[in-house]
Amino acid sequence: MPEILSLEELRERFSNASGGDMFDPEFRKVAELVFGDGDSRQAPYCGISTLLKAPYRPDASPDFTGIDIALFGIPMDLGVTNRSGARFGPRAVRNVDRVGPYEHVLRAVPTAHARVADVGDVPFRSRFDLAASHEDIERFVLGVVKAGVVPLAVGGDHSIGLPILRAVGKDRSVGMIHIDAHCDTGGSFEGCKFHHGGPFRQAVLDGVLDPRRTVQIGIRGNSEYLWEFSYASGMTVIHAEEVGDIGMGAVIARAREIVGSGPTYVSFDVDSLDPAFAPGTGTPEVGGLTSAQALGILRGLAGLNIVGGDVVEVAPQYDPTTNTAQIAAQVLFELLCLAAEAIKIRAS
Repeated sequence: MPEILSLEELRERFSNASGGDMFDPEFRKVAELVFGDGDSRQAPYCGISTLLKAPYRPDASPDFTGIDIALFGIPMDLGVTNRSGARFGPRAVRNVDRVGPYEHVLRAVPTAHARVADVGDVPFRSRFDLAASHEDIERFVLGVVKAGVVPLAVGGDHSIGLPILRAVGKDRSVGMIHIDAHCDTGGSFEGCKFHHGGPFRQAVLDGVLDPRRTVQIGIRGNSEYLWEFSYASGMTVIHAEEVGDIGMGAVIARAREIVGSGPTYVSFDVDSLDPAFAPGTGTPEVGGLTSAQALGILRGLAGLNIVGGDVVEVAPQYDPTTNTAQIAAQVLFELLCLAAEAIKIRAS
């Protein structure tokens, strides 16, 4: 920590210092990454709204050159079973002004080490056809993956997890850390198996998701009986109440043990949080994680082999405070930190 100075010493050092002048070596290192030359930055409320204020590159598809990590929106909620509205999630997250560029726990400035861009939204052929929309998502993400770029998506309902995993796990199955109120491993409903309650059953059956390397955290609510597939396939389920019982350290250690060093996808549903923190979602479940717990779990994944991620089910019209979008943007930033660190490790 910086040394404690007397009033005279404080006056001498700081009276004429700019906002970008830092004297502690660690703080100075961060300031140099954030400010560059001088202490001037664009105001967070100015300019075009993009995911995490990243450069806007809608022209990047299909080659995605000059990018290490692609942020993109998936404004589609044709797979919801309760309240619709997650199609507006990407727009709400883009409108969040102040997230990053520094992560104080991980001491990370991810954009200093990875080329990051908001590459726009997945283009859909039809706003009415769920199956066609999944094909569009898979095609888009496959282009990202083939370019050697890490995909980080903002949904949209959780059915988008299936086409994303089909792209990310095309050449080899991946593990997954899944933070959610629901396991989303249900079967067909009313003749459709591609709804947001079943993407990870289908991903396992498709051979793109390894259930033995999958951990589901925050599970609770009246749908428990629908998640038989999670247990039968060998997924590890940690219920929301267990997080408090066994402690954050134990949850993180278990998750890291399960996924190991293999390629790992991180999927975050905002309904993993108690509705007191994130009411703007389609299937709220009381008794959930706090925002601090969720961020703590994500930060505990630093150093894992992260190959993609998403934050989903933000339905902003149910949240007049905008807290849900604010939390989703912070989660996206944590995923960005994890992905940037993984890229650095893979390159070393």
